[in-house]
Formats: sequence, C-alpha cells, structure tokens
Amino acid sequence: MATKLSSNILLNPSDLTTNSSVANQVNLGAKAFDQMGNAYRWCLAGGTTLAVGKLQQAPAQVANHQNLTVATAAIGATSLTVTLGATAATANQYAGGFVTITAGTGLAYRYLIDSHPAANASATLVLTLSDALAVATAVADSKADLQANPFSGVILNPATASSAPVGVGVAPITNAQYGWIQTSGVAGVLADGAITVGTALVASNGVAGAVEPLAGVQAAVATALTDISTTKYGNVNLLLP
Repeated sequence: MATKLSSNILLNPSDLTTNSSVANQVNLGAKAFDQMGNAYRWCLAGGTTLAVGKLQQAPAQVANHQNLTVATAAIGATSLTVTLGATAATANQYAGGFVTITAGTGLAYRYLIDSHPAANASATLVLTLSDALAVATAVADSKADLQANPFSGVILNPATASSAPVGVGVAPITNAQYGWIQTSGVAGVLADGAITVGTALVASNGVAGAVEPLAGVQAAVATALTDISTTKYGNVNLLLP
C-alpha cells in the first residue's frame, strides 16, 4: 500500500482502554484525540505488559542494522536490497518501519517498508517498499539504516535509553497485544525525585518508566502541571509527537 496522507481517525469513547489481540484495522502509530484534545497512538506491546502512568519507549535500535551497504537500484524500483551486519533479521521485523538512505547516492530519502523475509547475519535482505524509489541508489556509495515502526514492540522506557520515548500508558496493554498510549496533553506519570510545578521534565535515567526534572542529556518529554512527590504519580503536560 502506497504512503498517503489522511485525516485523523474517529473512535468510540470506550476504545481508549482497548487491550486487543488483533490490530483492529488501525495502522501502528495512528493518532487519535479525545474530546479534550489529548493525543494517543495505537501500539503493539513488546516484552512485558505496558503499565498505566509509566513512560514507554520505541523498540531498541539494532546496531548491526545501521549503516548497511545498499545494492544499486533504479528510480521507480519497488524493492531495495541491503546487506545486514552481524545480526539476523526476522521476517517482517521492519514491516511498517523505514529504510533511510544515510550516505551516498539517494542521500536523505526515507521509504516505508511493506514487507521482507527473514535473513541471516551478514546476508542480503530484500525489502519490499510501499513506494517507488524517488532517487536511484548505487552499491559504490549508498548506505542505509533500518528503523522499526516506533509503535511496534513498545517497551517500558528503561533507565538507560535504547531508543526514544513514545508515550505513556493509559490502560494496561498485555505483551504482544494492541492498545493506546498517550503522547500529548494532560497525563498522570510516575515521578523520580520531587518535581515542582512548571518544571521541564525528561525521561528518568534512574527509574524505568518515570520522569524527572530536566537534567543531563535525557529526552525531554513533558512539563509538570502540579508539584509531584518522588515515587508518586502526578499530572504533566506530555509533549511527545
């Protein structure tokens, strides 16, 4: 299916607490809004149950699936072949995600991945694309990164980040099931350390799933709407896309 722009989806009020074993015809990452304008994204839980009030992260980056050699392909091609590093790829691991040309011919173009087979470490992997190549690639200099859909295999945001925060749990989502996480607006979130109203908040690097006052190089995620005592949950204004 080709990449197309579309309007926001409409949902029944009860759908926000969905914990479903099927995707329900909603694309991973699709955004929806409640009557207050708070925003949510449809996701697939990966690893453990996603808990209410805790910050969640995109699936961890695979280092050996970055800076890959790209085979020569012409403008208009609907597949792209890359050579993996020292980590195998499972079938459709990157379906719904992206391949981005990071160096050489075709630089900066990003393509939605429709499907792909499994491939062994250091083997070639053929990616079927949702859209045709806009610029040719060349085996002599083109490089590419593979990026899974950020909302496929969402995990509890770890104290040591392995990807980017993507939202906060609003209802439990069982591992390998689908549901909604909140990305912007008023949300209750776990605090690591005392938080003062109006403080810029980042992902905690000490307590998984928590937020803390702005410090270091952690990802900025919210602004405090109230004072929050450490280890308690309080209201923040989430600022994730």
